Formats: sequence, C-alpha cells, structure tokens
Amino acid sequence: MTTPSGARRAPRERVDGVLLLDKPSGLSSNAALQRARRAFNAEKAGHTGTLDPLASGLLPLCFGEATKFARFLLDADKRYRATLRFGVTTTTYDAEGDVVATRAVDVGRAQLDAVLAQFTGDLQQVPPAFAALKYQGRAYYDYAREGVDIPRAPRAVSVHRLALLDWDPPDAVVDVVCSKGTYVRSLAADVGEALGCGAHLAALRRDATGGFALGDAVALDVLESLDRDARRRLLLPVDALLRELPRVDVAGAVADDLRHGRPGAGAEGGEGLARAYDERGVLIGVVRHEAGMLMPERMAAPPP
Repeated sequence: MTTPSGARRAPRERVDGVLLLDKPSGLSSNAALQRARRAFNAEKAGHTGTLDPLASGLLPLCFGEATKFARFLLDADKRYRATLRFGVTTTTYDAEGDVVATRAVDVGRAQLDAVLAQFTGDLQQVPPAFAALKYQGRAYYDYAREGVDIPRAPRAVSVHRLALLDWDPPDAVVDVVCSKGTYVRSLAADVGEALGCGAHLAALRRDATGGFALGDAVALDVLESLDRDARRRLLLPVDALLRELPRVDVAGAVADDLRHGRPGAGAEGGEGLARAYDERGVLIGVVRHEAGMLMPERMAAPPP
C-alpha cells in the first residue's frame, strides 16, 4: 500500500490490548483514536464511548481482540471534573455553542450546594438538542442546526455524586460520578435554571471509568513520541475490560467447544456472565451460565 506521497506504507499489524489515553481538549474521540491507531500501525481499533471535543481526559482505546469486549465498558459509571459557568446559556449547553442569554449571578455557596443535592440520585434527564442520539433516523444535532424542534424524551440516568469542589463566581468546579448516558452539559444547564441564572459547561475532564483511572493514562503527544516497544508496553491485556466479571477455568474438550462457539459443561451454581480461561490461563472469552452449561457469549481469537 502506498501513501499520498507515493511511499510504501508498512502493512498493518495485529495489536491486541487496551490503551488508557488522556485525550486532549479540542479533538474528537475518533480523531484521537485514529492518531493512536497510526502510532501502533494497528489493523483494528475502537473506543469505549466518546468524549465530546470540548472534553479531555480518560479515553480507553481497544485494539484487535479487545474491540470485541468494548461493550463491557460502555455500561460503566464515569467520573468527571466539570466546570460550570453561571450567567450564560448556550445552544449546545457547553462552551462550543452560541450564546442564548446572559443573566446576573447572585448565588451563594450554600444555595449552590443545596441545588446540586437536588440533582443527585436517579433522574429523568432531557438530552440536549445538540446530541448524537437519533430521531427518525437522523441525529438530534441535524435537526437543531436546521432550527427544527423535535421531541426529546427524558431518559433515566443516575448521578451518584455531584459535589462542589471550588466556587469562584461565576464558575463552579464540581465532582461528578454518573451512570452511562448522563449528559454533564445537561446537568450544567439544569442546575443553572434551578438557580435562576442559567449556566453552561465551560470545561470537562474525565477522571475515571470502569475501574480505570486518568493517572494511568498516557497523553497523545507522548504516545506518538515513543518507539514501538515502548508503546507496546503501555497496552493492558484484553481481559482488563472484563475484570468485573467472575472467572471460570476450563480445560480440554470444554475449552475447545467454547472456542468453536459450542456450549460446554459448566460448574454447578454459576450464574450470569463470566470470563473463561483455558488450562494455560489464556482468555477464551465471555460465557454465560445456563442450566449447568457454559454458553458462548463473545469469544476471543487465540493469540498468534
């Protein structure tokens, strides 16, 4: 294969594993993914849920066989450090949108704490108009850009923690721990309306997701500056995505059956999903306990 300059490009390599990336602000998740993929010269890569371009922070990337198990991280809770700017509302509920209105900010810390508490727990949250969710086959943001109002049904989300870290009017820095599907920019807008002055999300940084922490992530420019071996050493094993699942060990014919997509005899008393390993400790994949059998759910290809 040749590049636009005419030089031959090295064939893509099989790369299996999970990279904890510290995505910079101003870059889409897909653009960050493609740069990381080029750095590894990897055949296959994917991410485990997007961060808006405005946001920075932890973005786990999956390579090769790890892409098969990315969905097990999609459902994980997330933790963010969010900066809410009061007194200004925008079309997108964040700093990238056009200003809709400006209002005076007359809010004390105690009042802000009380309102934040109102948005903690199980909520019905209306997604922003500028969102990638679909309505009749088109993204919300397509309608919003055309000035077309569409129904946006509330969605059930959970905000486990919404705590004030710093208050320097008109900006508040808050610690947010929330379920999948939660729009932090909608939280910012809703808190602002509850206080009567409006607000938008000025900055967002993801600190943790699915048991992974930002402190273990590598910056994109650092990744690109490393040599091949140093980059490979940053990869976590494929089963890092599955560590919340119980482990089951099998051998012989059962391992072969599972690898070929056939049910295998399982241990009594098991239930739900589990990560299965063969007698060498090599990941076979995710299985499901069912009536004393192990049913293949998502299998990994054997290592090369």
